[in-house]
Amino acid sequence: MGFADLLDEVGGFGRYQWIHVTLISLPGLLMASQNLLNNFVSGVPTHYCSIPANHSLNNLSHLHQVTCQPDCLPVWAFYSTNVSHLETEDCIDGWTFEQSDFLATTVSEWRLVCSLRPLKQMIQTIYMGGVLTGAIVYGSLSDRFGRRSVLIWSYLQLAVLGCSSALSPTYSVYCIFRFLSGMAVSGVIINGVSLKVEWIPTKTRTVVGTLSSFFFTFGQMVLAGLAYWLRDWRKLQMVVSAPLFLFFTYSWWYSESARWLVLNRRSEDALKSLHRVARINGKSEMIEKITVEVLHSHMNKEIESAHSTFTVFDLLRTPGMRRISICLMAVWFSTSFAYYGLAMDLQKFGVSIYLMQIIFGAVDIPAKLFALGILSYLGRRVSQAVCLFFSATIIFANIFVPTDMQTLRTTLACLGKAFTSASFTTVYLYTGELYPTVIRQTGMGFVSTMARIGSMAAPAVLILDEVLPALPSLVYGGSAVLAGCFACFLPETLNVPLPDTVEDFFNLLLNIEFLFQTFFMCISMSTQCVCLKRNRMKFTLFLFLPSYFKFHCLQIHIQN
Repeated sequence: MGFADLLDEVGGFGRYQWIHVTLISLPGLLMASQNLLNNFVSGVPTHYCSIPANHSLNNLSHLHQVTCQPDCLPVWAFYSTNVSHLETEDCIDGWTFEQSDFLATTVSEWRLVCSLRPLKQMIQTIYMGGVLTGAIVYGSLSDRFGRRSVLIWSYLQLAVLGCSSALSPTYSVYCIFRFLSGMAVSGVIINGVSLKVEWIPTKTRTVVGTLSSFFFTFGQMVLAGLAYWLRDWRKLQMVVSAPLFLFFTYSWWYSESARWLVLNRRSEDALKSLHRVARINGKSEMIEKITVEVLHSHMNKEIESAHSTFTVFDLLRTPGMRRISICLMAVWFSTSFAYYGLAMDLQKFGVSIYLMQIIFGAVDIPAKLFALGILSYLGRRVSQAVCLFFSATIIFANIFVPTDMQTLRTTLACLGKAFTSASFTTVYLYTGELYPTVIRQTGMGFVSTMARIGSMAAPAVLILDEVLPALPSLVYGGSAVLAGCFACFLPETLNVPLPDTVEDFFNLLLNIEFLFQTFFMCISMSTQCVCLKRNRMKFTLFLFLPSYFKFHCLQIHIQN
């Protein structure tokens, strides 16, 4: 008996869970906007050196024409048949920015071109640094103060600082606000995932986890529509941040995780939450049946283990926990590394940046449906490895496509991004199922920091194409292959109840290890049997021995 049985008694996945999951998932529409905002806020308009005030296009023959290469051309260069002879230096009269794609961006407002061009990518790096910091800080805080409290605070922080970013007077102030906004985004994502998972029955976690991730997918397309409509970075920043005030307002309706409340010696509050869920799910008769004593009898083992306190160091202290954490760190890093390497440089495809954003969002839909299918039938470990290996294969294939075949290159890039998106969906669900409740948020925060490091490193790798055009793809693909290998060493969690204590976690590992040992023993014994004597009796034994050991192994697994 455990908390999962109590959830079934109060309605399983009932009306409360539907409302709860929907309300927590809705902010995902804007989390995509926050993560990919720099594509449009810092878009680079077509630009060239301004004409000196005392000259006109009709009298330029005697001018010392100046520019910086390769992206700043003097305006009169567009009227010349031969510009190869022009002497180049910095534009001394400033720049002129066209407004065909963007009315105003941080690039045009603060002149982030030529020698200041690296500052454009620095905005995204600083933002991801905030996401990294938030994963560490808010992961630990939520294990101490609860998922609901930290989630509510994150909504408010993102709403205030996001709107403040739109009013930034200088580049430095904008970067500070984006860093703090990134921290809040981490708080929203990791606490939202845990609060959903801890109120969902075991059998529906896969479907709910995958379907709720579609909010992030649709958010990418919403961002493209808003950016195309507004085309002004300040207005866009305000529009994607202001709705967070609405999410903050209704977030007070959430119930705190009853699992977390019980493990933090707040059984009365946990009982109230369960009664509330039972009432909303139409199971009012269970209110009188579920008492503090019943709650404790279901979670007695978990309550006893809650007397211990856990920190991030516990994630690396024991061999089993260390193996899980290292494997997950590799998977998170590689998934984010490849994802943002593809998604944060849309202008390189030679297609409208708004159209590319919609395409990149749309390809996630079939990819996540694919992930849902293999998660339900093949399990988490196989799904994670398959998504990473497929994305690596597609990234490598793009290396051999000629640069003039832009349509094919774009198509392969979209497919690669789709599989990395499916990998993201899988690892969010997988991580929440692997770590026990007492340290789940600390674990989520710790391993997801690697994703933030990957997203910070991804733009820098693009610079390597100046050394060798294929080098960025080799790095992205090689990282995905390595992470896919690490994913193969993770235990399977399909249809396994969420571990609440460290003891539950170790029992899971022991059962998985026993299954592996028995499997390899079967192979070894069967092989020896065939090699020793190839008569009919031994061959029959070869056929039936693995089935016997598998049946025996499953019996012990069920008993444990």
